[in-house]
Amino acid sequence: MTSFTLIGADGATRAIEANPAPSFAKPTAPLASRVAYAAAHVVPLAWADNTPGRPAEVDWDATIGFRRMVWSWGLGVADCMDTAQRNLGMDWAATAELMRRSGAAAREYAAKEGWGRSVADLVCVGVNTDQLEQGGDYTLREIVDAYLEQLSVCEEAGDGPVIMCSRHLCRTAQSPADYIKAYDEVIGAARTPVILHWLGEVFDAQLHGYFGSTDWHEASKTVLTIIEHNPGKVRGVKMSLLDADSERYMRAMLPEGTMMLTGDDFHYVDLIRDAEQDDPKHGGRAVMHSNALLGAFSVLAPHASAAIQALDRGDEAEYLRILEPTQALAQQVFVHPTEFYKTSVSFMSWLNGHQPAFQMVGGLQSARSLPNLSRVVELANACGAFEKPELAAERWNALLAINGIN
Repeated sequence: MTSFTLIGADGATRAIEANPAPSFAKPTAPLASRVAYAAAHVVPLAWADNTPGRPAEVDWDATIGFRRMVWSWGLGVADCMDTAQRNLGMDWAATAELMRRSGAAAREYAAKEGWGRSVADLVCVGVNTDQLEQGGDYTLREIVDAYLEQLSVCEEAGDGPVIMCSRHLCRTAQSPADYIKAYDEVIGAARTPVILHWLGEVFDAQLHGYFGSTDWHEASKTVLTIIEHNPGKVRGVKMSLLDADSERYMRAMLPEGTMMLTGDDFHYVDLIRDAEQDDPKHGGRAVMHSNALLGAFSVLAPHASAAIQALDRGDEAEYLRILEPTQALAQQVFVHPTEFYKTSVSFMSWLNGHQPAFQMVGGLQSARSLPNLSRVVELANACGAFEKPELAAERWNALLAINGIN
């Protein structure tokens, strides 16, 4: 019998039996009812000097291999996002290389797959300003130029652009008008429609008051103005406020042709399914849903794919049966302090055999405690998130052993 040893915050241990892996089938055609991206992490070279403050040394084979795994389940990859340790270990040189390599791998995969998916369907990447010195003071012009530099690398690689929230812009902008001016120029320069990423301060405290207000109702007006100024150029909005009410409001206010992509790892099950809600734009009630761009889906790619395949068949009950049990795991992965959720994402990748070592750029594997990770193990086992339960148990129990826990 395969079992996991669990450890509590008091150091007490207990064993649980490993559940079998679910027998989900990979899709044989593109997912149709929802657009879904899994925000992917980065795998470092296990033997390299990926200690705090050092430039990232990436295991490109494992990193790109993880993306191919996600694509095989019919999902797209959201790359170079906060899940890939932007502003938390990944330097600009490594990020630019990731943009290029992911784009090249997506182009190769699309040609072999034969489904007609474009490179941008397979991979979208975060465009930010993090090549600028952290904590430095910059003009609006310098910040826009930094965005444009990254946009150029993104487009040369063929990736779809996701305009990320910039710490530098948050520090420099004096009003909503400054955000509108900066975003208008960046979006105007883009050759293809962009996704706007609205990342809440629960993920990054340095984004406090982004889009010109700490009140999301007021901030949403700025986002909607940016979209209005750029008709046909904003493909979607990815909201990561971990606030379902704000997302429901915002998706109802979006113009036709601009989709909502949930980044809410706490409430995605309800947000992705069709549900009736208030319609503040037209009045009354309407049935709406969000698409997905989620870090949780990099942990749960088989579940996400199987659930959306169920929606493609019109089987909402099966969708809920597959995805609802995963919500507790996602909430544990993204538990406070939320910015360190990447540690649990990397941990699950290692347990599932997608990388050779539990290591992270910047030494971030130390950002979650053993009891915290133990709870991840317990919930992953409960919802069937282990693709190879025997390997997961072997690796987890070995990690406990080298930390003196038998």
